[in-house]
Amino acid sequence: MAGTRGTRRPPVTVLVAVWALTRAVLLLSVFKVFTVPGPDVTGDVSVIYQGWYEVLKTGTYPLDDVTWQYPPAAALAILSPAVLPFLGYAAAFFVLAFLCDAVVLALLLRAARGADRSLRGAWLWVAGVPLLGPTSYARYDLMVTAVAVAGLLAGVRRPRTMGALAGFGALLKVWPALLLAGTPRGRTTRRAWTSAAVTGTALIMACCVAMPGALAFLTFQRDRGTEIESLGALVFQVARHHGWDGKVLLNYGSVEFVGPYVRLVSTAAMGLTALGLCWLLVWRLRARAYGPGTPGEAAFVAVLLFTTTSRVISPQYMLWLVGLAAVCLVPRSSRMALPAWLVLAATAVTLLEFPLLFSHVVAGDPVGVALLFVRNGLLVAASLIACRRLWRGTVPRPGARAEGDPVSPAAAEDSRASAR
Repeated sequence: MAGTRGTRRPPVTVLVAVWALTRAVLLLSVFKVFTVPGPDVTGDVSVIYQGWYEVLKTGTYPLDDVTWQYPPAAALAILSPAVLPFLGYAAAFFVLAFLCDAVVLALLLRAARGADRSLRGAWLWVAGVPLLGPTSYARYDLMVTAVAVAGLLAGVRRPRTMGALAGFGALLKVWPALLLAGTPRGRTTRRAWTSAAVTGTALIMACCVAMPGALAFLTFQRDRGTEIESLGALVFQVARHHGWDGKVLLNYGSVEFVGPYVRLVSTAAMGLTALGLCWLLVWRLRARAYGPGTPGEAAFVAVLLFTTTSRVISPQYMLWLVGLAAVCLVPRSSRMALPAWLVLAATAVTLLEFPLLFSHVVAGDPVGVALLFVRNGLLVAASLIACRRLWRGTVPRPGARAEGDPVSPAAAEDSRASAR
């Protein structure tokens, strides 16, 4: 045992040191000790979030602001700096983002204990967050990702906790609802999904009673267009060099394409998302071989599909994928290593396209278009490879007997409980 501890301690020490160094750089950046070239990414916190904060304190959601496009529990994230009243709003927000970052690292390090576990997930998180630059700490997505990582790591052993965190996360920013895509059939799924439904319903009711306008985000989201960094936007990035008569405008809180065929492309993007969800449903109906890492892998694939096909791919969305990819890499037997590293590469390219070279993306010049093709191409490749690996690892081949497939102890126990 002493030898094992001696072998494990230096890598963890180095990992924590690298985390501390990179996070110090991030904090110096958001506190503007030095500035990163390009647009000021902290403006969302100091202007937009703080403006919402002032409105929320009056007892209502920002009903007159179409940029409020978040589920009702997002108000908790916007109001969270109030727990540090001795700091200004922006400073408190950055400190809370840092603390959430530390919580995720601690969860991944704890999950890495054991002979069949690996520190790869923790290393991916340590590298992925700073690769996105100061945007990581200047959006509330890191807080949502912390909730999602905690939920996934609760896993099938604590399905009610997993469900409650997924339900809470869904009311922070919708996508954590996909965490439940890969729960083993039977008792685990019933407990997790019921817990998520109860938590979500209770929170929605509480938010609706507490403040008017809790569901206004549904209308605001409906009117979104095609954001210039999305996969569908590549059509217009190329078309505007060949006579397309459209514009790039700040619209509904993001830089979007406005003009002919934009609605068509936006509809096509939503259609692709629907197809992705249909694929997930078919996978779930046919999957039989559930291993310990299957829930995390399925959640990663689901969110990867949701993000890649979205009509909006904001830079901070990469945090979702980095967090879920980190969870996938905790088991040594993970099938998602290649897609996870592709996501890490896409995160690095995202820093180049925003904020460093965002002017090129807005202008649609060769540099900007090339960056988007590379970033979105990496996401498409990661999606296709991840889907293929999840399917091949869990769905029996035609003619194969499902009874012969390996299943996790939790899934086996669920089956026995159902049989009773």
